[in-house]
Amino acid sequence: MKNYIRTLSILLVSTLLSYCAACSKDDDASTLSTIGTIDPGNDPNFKIVENTDTGFTGFNRKVEVFDIPIYAVAAVEDVKLLHAANVMAQYLDNDEDGVIDNQAVVTAMKNNNAFLFLWKNESDLETLEPPSNAEGQDLGNDETIPGWHTNGHTGRFDAALEEVLHIITHTGYASAYPEVFGEHVGTDLANAMDIARGGQFTTIPNPYPDEAWYTYDDTTCDYNCMTTEYIYWSLTSMLGAQENRLNEINQEWRLNTRTLVENTDTAVYALLTDTQYKFPVVLPDGSYKQ
Repeated sequence: MKNYIRTLSILLVSTLLSYCAACSKDDDASTLSTIGTIDPGNDPNFKIVENTDTGFTGFNRKVEVFDIPIYAVAAVEDVKLLHAANVMAQYLDNDEDGVIDNQAVVTAMKNNNAFLFLWKNESDLETLEPPSNAEGQDLGNDETIPGWHTNGHTGRFDAALEEVLHIITHTGYASAYPEVFGEHVGTDLANAMDIARGGQFTTIPNPYPDEAWYTYDDTTCDYNCMTTEYIYWSLTSMLGAQENRLNEINQEWRLNTRTLVENTDTAVYALLTDTQYKFPVVLPDGSYKQ
């Protein structure tokens, strides 16, 4: 499986350029240019607007979801930008009643100046320089696949489900509930992960213990990063996103269904179903209907 996760510190984003070998390097100079009139799009809930935010000059437009900005460079397709916005809205307002499910999470995201940004070409990752006090997560235009949701969850996976969730858990849940979902040794989430990995490893074991079911082995992902990946795998498996993907993902995650998580990883299942935290119970499909 491609390692979609990229560091959540935007200052380190240039180390991730090896990810998108298939991305075009053509027209790099035009990627960050302004493309004239901004098309607001035809989404009933979200409007694409020109971006004039200080420190985000590399992005020509944006969409805001509950005051969380999602930026895009000029070459990103409008449909991909709006899809990311709908996915974020469905994660944060899962019952789609127009009210944020867990206000503490969104407040933490805003306090951390959280943002998502969509890029098209590798050079975008080198050139963009957001403020140092902002915490961002990137999402590639070509890895954003709206059709995955209407195609029986087959074909190339929609990475928006991963990257949008990463910014929510990293800047939201980890900050709102630091002793529970903090991304470091000793939190409830990390303790559950230690069980899933077969031990508390600050470096990648080679090999993982036979009893481990979470065996992520990217050496660029440290212990804190491992917790971010772990909550993603756990929650999206419970929501049904991984049901048809075991052959793609089993080298790093083996509990690809809700039943497997519930019966095997009882610690994380208890955390993610604790109603006080208001985690999503329905997988976003990119069609927020508030």
